[in-house]
This record gives sequence, structure tokens and C-alpha cells, in this order.
Amino acid sequence: MEHFSKTKYVTVTVLLIALFFISGVYVGDQNRPEIDKVLGISGKETQVATQTDFSPFWKVWNAINEKNPTAGEITDQDRVYGAISGLVGSLNDPYSVFFTPEEAKSFEDEIAGNFDGIGMEVGMKDKVLTVIAPLKDTPAYRANIKSGDKILKIDKTVTSGLGIEEAIRLIRGEKGTAVTLTISREGNREPKEIRIVRDTITIPTLDTELRADGIFVIKLYSFSANAANLFRNAMKQFVESGSVRLLLDLRGNPGGYLDSAVDMASWFLKGGKIIVTEDYGNNKAPEIFRSRGYDIFNDKLKFVILIDSGSASASEILAGALQNHGRAKLVGSQSFGKGSVQEVVDITSDTILKITVAKWLTPDGTSISEKGLTPDYPAEITQKDLDAKKDPQMDKAVELLLSN
Repeated sequence: MEHFSKTKYVTVTVLLIALFFISGVYVGDQNRPEIDKVLGISGKETQVATQTDFSPFWKVWNAINEKNPTAGEITDQDRVYGAISGLVGSLNDPYSVFFTPEEAKSFEDEIAGNFDGIGMEVGMKDKVLTVIAPLKDTPAYRANIKSGDKILKIDKTVTSGLGIEEAIRLIRGEKGTAVTLTISREGNREPKEIRIVRDTITIPTLDTELRADGIFVIKLYSFSANAANLFRNAMKQFVESGSVRLLLDLRGNPGGYLDSAVDMASWFLKGGKIIVTEDYGNNKAPEIFRSRGYDIFNDKLKFVILIDSGSASASEILAGALQNHGRAKLVGSQSFGKGSVQEVVDITSDTILKITVAKWLTPDGTSISEKGLTPDYPAEITQKDLDAKKDPQMDKAVELLLSN
């Protein structure tokens, strides 16, 4: 994943605790290393209320010290980081990840919106590393990477068993260097190797166009930090155009800021209407995000949203809300189904934890996860269409907007 789909970026300052290193029974273990010094915290903060038997962990730690010839080359701090990563991995959630200091810096660079790489969003689909969407005018886009491509290998590394963030680290790299992806694509009999030269990636946001037939098109590429303001300007252009036919193209949009999606939906919904619900299960009460009530359009508005398998996260929130409330018709193919909510927790001054805390529900209570959104008017694009430079999804949207 070349760009983190920042669904909900919440920084929480917490005390670092030794999550699984210390229990009441084993605090006095003479073979226990000086974890307090490794973590740089006081003994009081390391206490954890648990009855779990941690003796196997310490037995492995000591066996490594005694028997592994490379044990001395790995610091205690690195072992702690490795153990924390293993703990997070036990959640079996590809979107929950612990970042070491170096990884945390790379993550923050991605959030800023400029980084070196090939320019595509990836996720897990049926436990396979899958392209959500290439970003416009990036090396991945120019190399003809497609939404839905399954990444089997990154250079010589097989991706089965890799976590998303580990895959990202292999795909990313310095500008001018190359990475070879082995891709499996639906409709192709054999996997294909694609060599891509990395570049500095600047995440695009949106384009607008007033077509000759009077349809105003907004192509939204991402829900970046400034997307809401850019969308506001696009709404102004649309109103000034005098058109009542609006086409929002979310194909290949992998998502971004939740707040941007809420703000955009508010242009079309009365105040207080539910846009999305964050379901925290039994951990806490659900959080409901409602329209801010800009609602400047009357019933004369004809509105179609294009989606495909590359529409994910915030794209699904926006499209799902407007579909549920009857404000727009969806055209295209099934969306990706990225419906989980991540928060970012500061663990130390230079390490962070990105953890899944909830799942998103559309206003009617449907989970976006895995299944995604079903369009009102399904339309697929075949390889034959691509070869002929045809876009049946766009054609269907235009047909609906021009009909009486």
C-alpha cells in the first residue's frame, strides 16, 4: 500500500505498558532481562492484570540467548519490538500494525501526502494482497496496474503470509530504483511480471469538467486533507454552470479522511441525517456521524455516482450514504469493501500503533466490510472495452442523467 488510506487519524497519548512481558507470577524471574530499562519506563507502569502464563515467552527468550549464534547481534529493544509486532499479528487483522521508529517516520511521510514509491493503494482481499487502486499519473498507473490485480510476488519475495505494512515496505523505495511485481489478473491465464521505476508520489485530489451535453463531472481521486475545500469549490462551479446533472466519479478512489467524506455528503443531505456509524461492538457505544446540513440542492438535481472495485473506505462511506438516502444512483461494479476504522496510538515518542477499533455501517446498518456496495445499475468494463477505449460504466451514467 503506497498511500495509507487514513480513514480516521486519532492520536492518543498513552502510557507504554509491557503488554505481555510481565505477570504477577513471573515478576521475580531471575532470568528476566531488564525490560524496564529497555522500554525506558518505571516498574509501576509495567504491571498488567492477567492470569496468563508467560513462562513460555521467557523460556524462548533465554533459549535465544543461550543457543542462537546471532543473538548478540539483535538488541533487547529490537526483540521487544518484534514481540509487540507478534502480539498485534495475533489479531489476524491486516490493518492493525505496530510501527518501529523507522517505520513510524515512513508512515507519517505517507500521511503528509508526499513520498517515494510507485503510487498505489493495496489491501487484503480473501487473504491475498490485492491492488485497491493505482493513483492517477503515478508509475503504477502508467505501468497499467489495475484495481483487483493480485500481487503474488514483490521482486523475489512471495506475498503469501506477508502483512500489508511489510508488503508496503518492500514496494516502496527511493526515487529512480525499480521494483518488479508479479501480478495475477482476472481474465489472464498466466501471472505477469511488471517492472516499475519508483518516483516521488504526490497524491492527486480532483478534476472537474462541464461536458457538451450539460453533465457536470467531478472526478475525485482521494479524500485528502484538503479534499473538502476542493469539493466546495467544485460545488460552486457546478452551481454557476447552471446544470442540474451531476456525475461524481469515485472509481479507483481508495479513500482517505473520514471528515472529508462527511463534509461532502452534507452538501446533499438535510442536517442530522446519518452518514455513517462506527460500530465498536461491545467495547463502547457506536459513534454516529451526521450531515452538517448544507443541503443546497432541490429535487431537480439528477445525481449519479460511479464506483468500482477500486472504490474503498471513504468512497464507500460517501456513496453508501447518498445511495441509502435516495440522493444518488450508483453505477458500475461492486466496491472494494474496506469498512474498518483504524486509530493511531502513540506508544512512545517515536513508535506508534495503528489498530482497528470499529467497523463502518451505512445509514441502514449494513456493514461495508468485505462485501462492499452493490450498484443500482451494474456495469462492467471488459478487456475488449479497454482495447476499444470504451467506457460502458460512464455510458450508462450519462444515459441515466440525460433521461427524463
